[in-house]
Amino acid sequence: MHLAYPAVLAVLLFCTGLYGVLARRNAILVLMSVELMLNAVNLNLVAFDVWLRDALHAGQALTLFTIAIAAAEIGIGLAIVLMVYRNRGTSDIDKLRDNAETAGPDDAGPDEKAEATA
Repeated sequence: MHLAYPAVLAVLLFCTGLYGVLARRNAILVLMSVELMLNAVNLNLVAFDVWLRDALHAGQALTLFTIAIAAAEIGIGLAIVLMVYRNRGTSDIDKLRDNAETAGPDDAGPDEKAEATA
């Protein structure tokens, strides 16, 4: 089998994931798009490992590490999204910008206090 077939499939998967990350507003769909991108990387790692006929199978070993990291990322990401959904009532990424706390008059630094009294 030629190397071009899995490489083209990986590019299509990665571009689909990239579009999902850039265009979606729902946090769960963004996490799923990141998973698509990681799976495209895994496909490339295994395809190049087979193509190079590596005796140590480094591509497959890196793929296992990537899968483990992706599982941890999804677990933590879903926990954060669920906590935000419980607190805010939505998982819309555009509305999460409202979570930033604004600096009150007591939180101002010494330079800002001097400007406020002048």
